[in-house]
Amino acid sequence: MRTKVLTIGVMSRQDYMKRTIAIAKGEYKPRKNEPKVWFESVQSMAQVLSSENQELLRIIAEHKPRSITELEQISNRKKSNLSRTLKSLEKYNIVELCKGENGAVEPKVKATDFKVEFGLHYSHHDSSVAVAV
Repeated sequence: MRTKVLTIGVMSRQDYMKRTIAIAKGEYKPRKNEPKVWFESVQSMAQVLSSENQELLRIIAEHKPRSITELEQISNRKKSNLSRTLKSLEKYNIVELCKGENGAVEPKVKATDFKVEFGLHYSHHDSSVAVAV
């Protein structure tokens, strides 16, 4: 399995809005290696990257299912649960849902490993305070 690292950040919605406005005004230029995917809290990140979802990503990467129905059989998870989870993972750019040749939705893993950046002053764009875990 090829490793694909996704750098994610944790920042409050309010600070994220301030950051976005500062970028739009040209007052702040994001670093090249800065996260492109952001979570509002460590708790929301933990929900999306739960042990169950990490196992699902491993299954998709190893078995390369050609449909959600095939993934349902491999993972022993209900199709409705899988659809909801996959849409959430797609929202955070962790999986991609593609139309397969037969018209079925084919899940593909875009990220296998995660680098997390957060810190008390991260929203103030002080990179010396950012913490990677």
